[in-house]
Amino acid sequence: MTSDRPHSSKRSHHPVNESILRAARAFVQEDASRHSDGHDWTHIERVTALAARLAHDEGADPFICELAALLHDVPDEKLNDSLEAGMAKLHAWLDTQPLAPATRDAVLNIISTISYAGGQVAALSSLEAQVVQDADRLDALGAIGIARTFAFAGARGREMYDPSLPPREQMTREQYRNERSTTINHFYEKLFKLKDLMNTSRGKELARQRHDYMVRFVEQFKNEWQGTEQ
Repeated sequence: MTSDRPHSSKRSHHPVNESILRAARAFVQEDASRHSDGHDWTHIERVTALAARLAHDEGADPFICELAALLHDVPDEKLNDSLEAGMAKLHAWLDTQPLAPATRDAVLNIISTISYAGGQVAALSSLEAQVVQDADRLDALGAIGIARTFAFAGARGREMYDPSLPPREQMTREQYRNERSTTINHFYEKLFKLKDLMNTSRGKELARQRHDYMVRFVEQFKNEWQGTEQ
């Protein structure tokens, strides 16, 4: 049976690298099958396809970008008992693959630095990190981003909207993860900020389009909530 989703690869890889990517897909697909909160396998597929596309446009290493994109959610502390447990799982899988030390280090560096984490900005040390971060952030924007936001909120029991609870202006990583907020507040606390945090020229262009769609959605949501739509 064929899939109607675009394959992530835009060009052929060395056979060894292609084998590693196949192994990564199998590993991540099984790991992501545990999640139905917007961090599922389809999210990984989209981010990997975007990373391959941006790598081609920006001249980044396509293998490093695709591998990091496939693995980027494996250690996420939201999806594991702890960040340490997630990183141990990632390292254990990497140990099974014939990766050059420099490639392994590059992939780990990307995964360790691209998270939003309440707006705390980590310095990105490579073009490949910029590409993968843009790809991941693009999947948090637009129509898909809206759907993922409400899927995550529903899975965590977060309320949609409370006009008496304003968005937080500043927060630590712990506050971002743990304090009470609403789904609509998440647009102001994170999603509306992503457009200005993109790295690549193509990423910025796509982010503007998706950002504008989200702004219109939130305006319509509030109008309907208040009963003031025209």
